[in-house]
Amino acid sequence: MLTLINTNRMRPPIAPLGLDYLACAARAAGIDVSIVDLGLAPEPTETLRAHFNHHSAELVGVTVRNVDDSFWPSAQSFLPPIVDLVGTLRRLTDAKMVLGGVGFSIFARQIVERTGADYGIRGDGEQAIVALYHAVCGRGHPRDIPGLLYARRVNAPAWDADGGALHVPTARDALDNATYLRLGGQIGLETKRGCPEACDFCADPLAKGRASRLRPPAEVADEAASLLRQGVDVLHLCDGEFNIPVEHARAVCDELIRRGLGPRLRWYAYMAVVPFDADLARAMRQAGCVGVNFTGPAATDTMLRCYGQHHRPEDIAAAVSVAHAAGITVMLDMLLGGPGETPQTIADAVDFLRRVDPDCVGMALGVRLYPNLPLTRRIAAAGPLESSPAVHRRYPGEIDLLLPTFYISPDLGEHPAALVRDRIGGDRRFFEPRDEVGASGDAAGQEQKGYNYNDNETLVRAIAAGARGAYWDILRTLRGCRGHSERLH
Repeated sequence: MLTLINTNRMRPPIAPLGLDYLACAARAAGIDVSIVDLGLAPEPTETLRAHFNHHSAELVGVTVRNVDDSFWPSAQSFLPPIVDLVGTLRRLTDAKMVLGGVGFSIFARQIVERTGADYGIRGDGEQAIVALYHAVCGRGHPRDIPGLLYARRVNAPAWDADGGALHVPTARDALDNATYLRLGGQIGLETKRGCPEACDFCADPLAKGRASRLRPPAEVADEAASLLRQGVDVLHLCDGEFNIPVEHARAVCDELIRRGLGPRLRWYAYMAVVPFDADLARAMRQAGCVGVNFTGPAATDTMLRCYGQHHRPEDIAAAVSVAHAAGITVMLDMLLGGPGETPQTIADAVDFLRRVDPDCVGMALGVRLYPNLPLTRRIAAAGPLESSPAVHRRYPGEIDLLLPTFYISPDLGEHPAALVRDRIGGDRRFFEPRDEVGASGDAAGQEQKGYNYNDNETLVRAIAAGARGAYWDILRTLRGCRGHSERLH
């Protein structure tokens, strides 16, 4: 038996998309699969103990969706619980153990070494988990498995060999997706993997590859239809940038429209600012899109250049206008505090964003530093990270980028979050940065959470009361900010 374990216990709960794909792929290959979903378990250790008291396994797969919350100032690492979980599993089963997932893939070797797992899978896992199961059972060899880490060896990930195509199961019936919609407000779906944009700060290429590997639009529509049959009608596209390449985005929309799925779905997407035009916006809206999150990630020329972006502020303004004209609600995600950020760039960005008038704006303060990215290398070249006043972390000892580590420009002074808040001046469209996180659950603590979605009781309560959609859209609504599509009615 293959046992798959979802370790993500963030609240609101996020349905483990990758695990769903893995389980469906393994079942299609004739493997007996059991799932231990700790995301819905009231007591994880007891749930694991009860499972392994009644089931034996040859291979246990552990998903690691996130290594931390990627948010300053909370900077919560999820690695210690993963280490503890592997230790618990060692006591409960003699099965071989493999780790995988998007977060895992960024730090694959370090996490395998830290946890003592037998194997790791970097990148796509659908074919790899099947091949590894057979190898553990004596049918095959680890050297032939894409992305496998074993015995200090690392095989090339699947994206080095698959020729640009991506085929994953469309059934999406291995998990209780309807319950995740009820408790979590949205369900994920992929139309592609990988991103060719190579932004200086973004770890997506480390986890999914540097080229877009496209799913056939008919398979995307098949998956959406399968979810609809399960009662799931609110989706979030997990692509790094839905509109890259733009031709594929349009083809996906056309297929959803052709199948008549658009009126039955509400979906959200992450988007690049360019390329985006009125034709694509209209097709997206007709296909069921109600909201987009444009990854700015800045609103001034200075900071756009800092982050390696090719678009300019006027492109942001045009994208918001085009989306609004199609009746699509817009979130802009800003990343504040990179090298060169000053009080003046903050002021210019806020003033510009007010004029552009998106429905809401995320103002995340602090750039999460990942290894082997251009921005991290530039910052490290300026001097040791350990002694830099601009580098912030909550975990003592030597700098270890596996643990959440952030850069905030020293030019913003000793109280950068207060500086940003003062400039925003209480405008409710802006999700403001906070100096520290208050006690979980109290009103002050939840307000300080802002749009950090990890253990966000405000979101949990709203979803329990019937709210559905992207978390930024739910929070925007709770703040009394009307979306553009709502203003049209």
